[in-house]
Amino acid sequence: MEGVEWLRSNGFRIYGVVIDGMKGLPQALKPLHVQMCQFHQMLIVRRYLTQDPEIEASRELLVLVNGITATDKESFIGAFGEWYDKYRNVVNERVHDGRIKRRTPPYMRPRLRSAYLSVKRNMPLLWTFYDHPETGLPNTNNALEGFFSDLKTKVRVHSGISKEHRKKLLDEYIRRHY
Repeated sequence: MEGVEWLRSNGFRIYGVVIDGMKGLPQALKPLHVQMCQFHQMLIVRRYLTQDPEIEASRELLVLVNGITATDKESFIGAFGEWYDKYRNVVNERVHDGRIKRRTPPYMRPRLRSAYLSVKRNMPLLWTFYDHPETGLPNTNNALEGFFSDLKTKVRVHSGISKEHRKKLLDEYIRRHY
């Protein structure tokens, strides 16, 4: 929020923000357009389901989400709805064990359910770039992450320089490239 305010106070016009999944950020950034990085959503789902899930429902969800960057909004939302209709019982199945002394038993596949709920919760934020093309927002923050990675490499190579020279290095790099 400090960064957004600094940019505004220095004359920048902010058309939108691409985020990588911090939970409270979309609400904090209102009324700006907020785009959830589709690549980071893929990583979140992959973290829940692993690279090679054993359950068919998990495998199909992983394939569906891995194709999000190459799919349009309507196709993805339709396919996601069809996936849920097909696997609703698998996602919502609970453990039936008399030894569990809880009011509501736990879910049988909590990681699959968490992956599903993550996509469902972030769905409106995954398509901001599509709904508001006038903003020019990208669907991922990969370009920015690549820029920062390159910048960090430049600074790391010159690790012994003073803060003053590091600032000059960063200012010059940004000036030459942007």
